[in-house]
Amino acid sequence: MKTQIVIKVFVILPVLIMLDYVFMILLGCTTCLFGLGNDFYCGPYCLIGKIILGLTAVLFFFIIFPNIKEIIKSSRNASTTEK
Repeated sequence: MKTQIVIKVFVILPVLIMLDYVFMILLGCTTCLFGLGNDFYCGPYCLIGKIILGLTAVLFFFIIFPNIKEIIKSSRNASTTEK
């Protein structure tokens, strides 16, 4: 179970962040093509980047949450030792 979390952290999370990066590059190139200036990059572009990064964090949390739930559930149901 712990290996699934490690795989998700070291494989899926970097892929999601790379997709965010590529999307922001495409958005920046497209807006430059349409002639939006520095005012766009200092305001809405940064806001869009923060929103996308936040949505990625929420998505990753929902991907990893079942594994965390299983670990907590299995440690809570551990057997006790008698004295």
